[in-house]
Amino acid sequence: MSADVMTRPRPRAVPEARPGRPRRDPGRVLRLYVPLGMYLIFTLVPFYWMLVFALRPAGSADPVPWPITFEHFETVWNDIGYAVFFRNSVVVGVWSLLVTTVIAVMGGYALARYRFRGRSLFMVVLLCTQFVPGAMMLIPLFSIFKTLGLINSLGSLIVADTVFNLPLSIILMSGFVSAVPFTVEEAAMVDGCGRLRGFLAIVLPQLRPGLIAVGSFAFIHTWNNFLFALMFVSRQDSFTIPVGLSYTIGEYSADFGALAAGGVVAALPVVCVFAVVQRYLVHGISAGAVKG
Repeated sequence: MSADVMTRPRPRAVPEARPGRPRRDPGRVLRLYVPLGMYLIFTLVPFYWMLVFALRPAGSADPVPWPITFEHFETVWNDIGYAVFFRNSVVVGVWSLLVTTVIAVMGGYALARYRFRGRSLFMVVLLCTQFVPGAMMLIPLFSIFKTLGLINSLGSLIVADTVFNLPLSIILMSGFVSAVPFTVEEAAMVDGCGRLRGFLAIVLPQLRPGLIAVGSFAFIHTWNNFLFALMFVSRQDSFTIPVGLSYTIGEYSADFGALAAGGVVAALPVVCVFAVVQRYLVHGISAGAVKG
């Protein structure tokens, strides 16, 4: 055998790609993370400046809140009466959440399990109500609440927010119920369970993601609602947080520190709710969107 053949290097074997592990694509990483990073910056910068205004001393223009002060939080909580506004918002939000969830479960179960005349038309009407702005219903609702003696009470806000939360909640809950096989209920009925007992023992535990999703949306919508709280309540001791925030803005000036501190207090419960239930929201929304 000749010398050149003896010294010729052997070609390296190309390693086979492991199944189940896709090759890393730098272009895909660039296309994915650059837009997400830009969106994250666009979203978080306003929150950062809100924290800066809330934590830095009055009159300071530093982009970093140092030294940190909580005087603005004391101003909105004690002087402006934010403690009362916060309590009112919690009462209205929790009651609206409970009533909306209970009625949505019953309505969604009826739409998913029963076939009756006008069912499709009823679903269309529920969907069409989502296109009606709340401002168009202010005068009729004000007249009804005045007749019932609910003006300047938290009951008017609970009723109004519940009514506007119900159509979408019922539609979503009907999708959640449809995702539960009816054969499971039939098996429970064969074992002696009635319709109500079978629903409570079999169906309701499987609706937990849907209940959390519907309740979260109802609470957040009620918490952020400004229009109803402004129109149906005129006493300061019945104001909610969105209306109370407007008291930090005067006719010719605005207390940006107090306004930012109030915004932090207003956003904190919503952030906590999303942090706790975010793992249920995606599953719940997808389940309610593809069924029914």
